[in-house]
Amino acid sequence: MRFDHVFFITGNAYAGKSTMVKLLAEKYDGILCEENYHDRLLPDLDKTEFPCLTYTRDLEDWHDFIRRTPEEYKAWMDGVSHECEILELKILDALKNRDRPVFADTNISIETLKKTAPPEHVLVMLADPQISVRRFFERPDREKQFLYRLIMDEPDPGKAMENYRNGLMLINSQENYDRYFHAGFHVIIRDESRTILQTLEMAEKAFGLK
Repeated sequence: MRFDHVFFITGNAYAGKSTMVKLLAEKYDGILCEENYHDRLLPDLDKTEFPCLTYTRDLEDWHDFIRRTPEEYKAWMDGVSHECEILELKILDALKNRDRPVFADTNISIETLKKTAPPEHVLVMLADPQISVRRFFERPDREKQFLYRLIMDEPDPGKAMENYRNGLMLINSQENYDRYFHAGFHVIIRDESRTILQTLEMAEKAFGLK
């Protein structure tokens, strides 16, 4: 596969990836593949082929989700990323004959992107790894607030919260940050003093759109 028609944004949590792909798709009349765009395929997935993605689909007691050890949580997230890549490649391949550019907030690995996309079509966006741990439950979206309520329902909410945050720390580690930073693609570091439009301009320049 070769994706000369796709502009990929990858990186770690809270870096602004979702915002950028939406703004770019809107400005350049592109096809938007926003965060978790593979979800539309989830209902028909075979759980033996995609055990990590179907784990939450088929989960009966969501308390089991937050009770996993940090190591189990990270292993599951790594598996999810691998399975997401399979689905994303399938979706993007189906879009390759469109006349419009595609902007994707992607789970595709750095290694696969190096093989399938021009280097100027990949942008890495990064934030301080600790932000995801400190601010995870500050976001108002339903998923995070649902998890917060589950943690508060536990017999020892403090211990449950510490366990969950330790999982977040494993996933959003400095090692993971460094791997993205040194991947060889253009990098934008989150800066709270920079406006969204200023970041958009940086992304456009990185992609050669202006």
